[in-house]
Amino acid sequence: MFGECHAHIIMDGVNYRHAVEVHKNGPDDKIIREHLKAYQERGIVFVRDGGDALGVSARAKELAPEYGIDYRTPIFAIHKEGHYGSIVGNGFATMVEFHKRVLEAKQAGADFIKIMTTGILDFNEHGAITGTPLDGSEVKEMVHIAHEEGMAVMSHTNGDYGVQAAVAAGVDSLEHGNYMNEESLAMLAESDTVWVPTLVTVRNLLGDGRYDDETLKPIIESAEENIRKAFRLGIKTAPGSDAGAYRVLHGKGIRDEVQSFAEILGDQDAAYRWLAEGEAEIKKKFTVTVHW
Repeated sequence: MFGECHAHIIMDGVNYRHAVEVHKNGPDDKIIREHLKAYQERGIVFVRDGGDALGVSARAKELAPEYGIDYRTPIFAIHKEGHYGSIVGNGFATMVEFHKRVLEAKQAGADFIKIMTTGILDFNEHGAITGTPLDGSEVKEMVHIAHEEGMAVMSHTNGDYGVQAAVAAGVDSLEHGNYMNEESLAMLAESDTVWVPTLVTVRNLLGDGRYDDETLKPIIESAEENIRKAFRLGIKTAPGSDAGAYRVLHGKGIRDEVQSFAEILGDQDAAYRWLAEGEAEIKKKFTVTVHW
């Protein structure tokens, strides 16, 4: 069974606000254990979290060995103030403050650093990303600081500018990567960055009613085409479902994600081999023993 290379244990796949509320006075072990058990029951023994601001993933890391799970977390994600990211972490205004955040994460037991460089999909306008992406020079300095501290970098990134800036900066994994063009894909192919597409965050919305299916289908088709291109180009790609996101359940999400790859490529064995290689890269890169 594949591991889950992108999850948020703080979320429940149903109602984000309610999920966060139960942890407001401290991580709720009962909920965390329920989520860990969902992975255990499906034979999932590796989970890489995307972090949160309430210490939930940190507590999950402490509990995970009881379930036979290798759990890795950045503790919290780091975003620039005024930009997307407060939902999963802590902010900074200057690079000095960013460095402090990195040190705080390390001290708290982070396995790697998670940065937020862009917003998310804008479902009101196909091809658009919310907010303004961080400048490429900023992203480069952020990655440099994290690497100097011996930490790998997981980067929440969408759109061409964001992707190209992140890949040029040397991020170790690129999360989501929606709406990439040929140049972005070519850069990824020539890099050592691992792409984690999180396909089911949109695919699982079909028929739900939150968004019109006609709005979702072009996004899904664009992602499918980029998956096929990434496979042909040999881009390092790993399976991560963004488990905890709406309609992406812990344990089940990664099975949905892997099945999506098989359907898109039309060759289950080839898809599984490709994803297994990508997951192996994630496991190798995202430890505190990595050195640049």
